[in-house]
Amino acid sequence: MKTVIMSGGKGTRIAKRFPDIPKPLIPICGKPVLEHEIQCLKEQGFTDIILTVSHMADKIIEYFGDGAKLGVHIEYFVENQPLGNAGALFKLRDKLTEDFLLLNADSVFNIDFDRFVAFHKEHGALATLFTHPNDHPFDSGLILTDGDKAVTQWLTKEDQRPQWYRNCVNAGLHILSPKLLTTRPDTPKIDLDRQILKPLAGAGKMFAYQSPEYVKDMGTPERLEAVSRDYESGKVFERNLRNRQKAIFLDRDGTINKYVGFLRNIDDFELLPTASAAIKRINRSGYLAIVVTNQPVIARGEITFTELQEIHKKLETLLGREGAYLDAIYYCPHHPDKGFKGEIPELKIRCDCRKPKPGMLMQASEDFNIDLESSWMIGDGEQDRGAGEAVGCRTKIIPTDGNLLKAVREILEDRYDR
Repeated sequence: MKTVIMSGGKGTRIAKRFPDIPKPLIPICGKPVLEHEIQCLKEQGFTDIILTVSHMADKIIEYFGDGAKLGVHIEYFVENQPLGNAGALFKLRDKLTEDFLLLNADSVFNIDFDRFVAFHKEHGALATLFTHPNDHPFDSGLILTDGDKAVTQWLTKEDQRPQWYRNCVNAGLHILSPKLLTTRPDTPKIDLDRQILKPLAGAGKMFAYQSPEYVKDMGTPERLEAVSRDYESGKVFERNLRNRQKAIFLDRDGTINKYVGFLRNIDDFELLPTASAAIKRINRSGYLAIVVTNQPVIARGEITFTELQEIHKKLETLLGREGAYLDAIYYCPHHPDKGFKGEIPELKIRCDCRKPKPGMLMQASEDFNIDLESSWMIGDGEQDRGAGEAVGCRTKIIPTDGNLLKAVREILEDRYDR
């Protein structure tokens, strides 16, 4: 699969600090950011690369040449006049005969591209967006999806957004079909998001690949310093899903939100006082923060799947306002006991996912390559302990509506043995 890396931006926000070099050559830990990107691609077999260049193009071409010194093959498209961030793709149409990766040279990333590509092929997409949760979704562009992960809405920062939403942010990495380049928009400059991708929302042809892997912009001095620290600490590399991950699994009711019995009404959902601070600490620790929750109210016919999703959107929105995020939410909709008015017969089963059975943790382990023996389960009941112990996790049981922050601090400070 070819990879096109858009490398022509001026980097106006950081140019004052590096006035004599183009943004893709700004060094991080002694190497240009674009070299880090190319090395990540090369290690995974993506060696056929096209760089679209404009600002200080000669310096980029001089540094990378034909790519041989990095073990890849590099071609260049030089924009002598501004074409917009997608204009060069139409000029390259004859070279892009199959689905291709489209990346930005000013992003710091280290992801498992094979997983990304497999998702794209599985869904038969014209376009697949790499999305992730972040700590400021309230002022980020949001991607809204349906249950099949097809993009239903593309919301820019300026667009009005729903009251509650998933923390699903466009990271600027794409896989595109050349079919999107069949008809060129009749404008001198072409905007990738507004003219090519956003119109696909709701058509069932564009999908979101949600991942916790490392993708960050380094376009300001503050962000450059942050990603440099993350490189030095190993965080950038460690978050690649080719590597084994660690997770802190979290029960929901009574652990993250106030316990009200069977939660049926979204208005009754309320975060516990320390929940956001606790999850924020998990986000910074290198562990994944993953919710695993029994929701028998579905099988009992007391709420619908759509209503449960709205509750989880409220959870993600409230956490996002406090700078915290969840990497994933898993729930069990089943219930073994029959006889409830309005129950859903096909969900009244004995399953492998209802805690204390470990099915949700096992699924998360498969989805995110999690080392369960290096992970933790925090909850407020014996069913949480049972699920954790069944897969070899260490467990921490707190009182219902207890102090999640205290438990997370104790875990991260390694005060508890297995």
